[in-house]
Amino acid sequence: MENKAVVLGSNFYTGLSIIRGLGSKGIYTVAMDYSKQNTYGAKSKYLSEQIIVPHYKQQKEELLHYLIDYAKKQDKKPVLFPSVDPYVEFVDSYLDELKKYYHINMNVQGFWSNIMDKEYLHTLTTKHGVLVPESISPAEERFEERVVAEIGFPCIVKPTDSPAFVDFFRAKIFTCHKLEEMRVAIEKSRQAKLQVIVQRIIPGFDDHVYTFDAYLDQSSKVTHWMTCQKLRQFPINFGASSFTKQKYIEELYHIGAPFLEAIGYKGFAEIEFKKDAVTGKYYLLEINARTTTLDPLLQKCGVNFPLLAYNELVGKPIGSYAITSDTGIAFCFLFEDLISSRDYVRTKQLSVLPIVKSHFVKRAPAIWSLSDPAPAVSFCYMVFKKIVRKVSQLRVIRQP
Repeated sequence: MENKAVVLGSNFYTGLSIIRGLGSKGIYTVAMDYSKQNTYGAKSKYLSEQIIVPHYKQQKEELLHYLIDYAKKQDKKPVLFPSVDPYVEFVDSYLDELKKYYHINMNVQGFWSNIMDKEYLHTLTTKHGVLVPESISPAEERFEERVVAEIGFPCIVKPTDSPAFVDFFRAKIFTCHKLEEMRVAIEKSRQAKLQVIVQRIIPGFDDHVYTFDAYLDQSSKVTHWMTCQKLRQFPINFGASSFTKQKYIEELYHIGAPFLEAIGYKGFAEIEFKKDAVTGKYYLLEINARTTTLDPLLQKCGVNFPLLAYNELVGKPIGSYAITSDTGIAFCFLFEDLISSRDYVRTKQLSVLPIVKSHFVKRAPAIWSLSDPAPAVSFCYMVFKKIVRKVSQLRVIRQP
């Protein structure tokens, strides 16, 4: 039997995409979840097995021991795939122990967590000459005076630890249009014991956000890459992609590849950039150190990043490849894109016609697959139950 692929988390479509990318190639794929609830990715016909394991946050040590015990029982060392940021942080915190029993792209404990820390990333990018939006920490001297003089309003209050912030506030950032709003946002974060920075908003609409998606081998050399352009996000302006097209931007390779190689990155990375609408310069916003929401698009364009990781780690050749022309393919998470499209129209940032026109292209759906429909059916049922629950709650509230 070949090495198994263990996917941590199937309750989001990144986990589903990993499962499809590996299972469709005949690889024995295992989904490990802390609960069966909402694990629509586990309904994929390409999944070999689902196992319920201890919670990654509430039972960290128990999950660690479970993973080690599981790997010890296998004929060959499994390949481990964290599907979302909290699992990345978990794997990173126990990397030295887990890598004895699992194949994992990264081999330096703490590396992923450092990359996800916005203050550390700011320092790293500055050292290597990569542009990042101007940021100021509330702990710095003359903080408010510097925000007014150097950053201005509107600005964003952004977490240094995004997963913890999103988990607590259910939002990626706070947008502040005046000093008092910024003070409130910082105080909320302080009370939640979360560190934040204040950052300049790079001018430009949401379609000025681009990604550089790359695979770096165990020698930290970029072997595969492509670039994409966001068109719409959910929530609008500062959110995750809801509609993104593959778009060849050679300049992003010349910025992203040398940087990732210089810092010794290994495995899949997605750098998110924003192009300044005034200067035309690209600013690095963040690095996603795991399979991202765009993976269905990347796979449809011909670059199966989960399979690359699996093959390299088990000793198979991976070669090199890049998408250096426009394919016309677009990623779409229709459920969120319908909501974000409504909000773009309501705020007069977009009109209906361009949104409708954008859908007349070859698409890479986040969840739907004609050859593997069960996850989409399960997701729709999950959404339906949530709607019924909310309607029932509203009826109770409105009763005299």
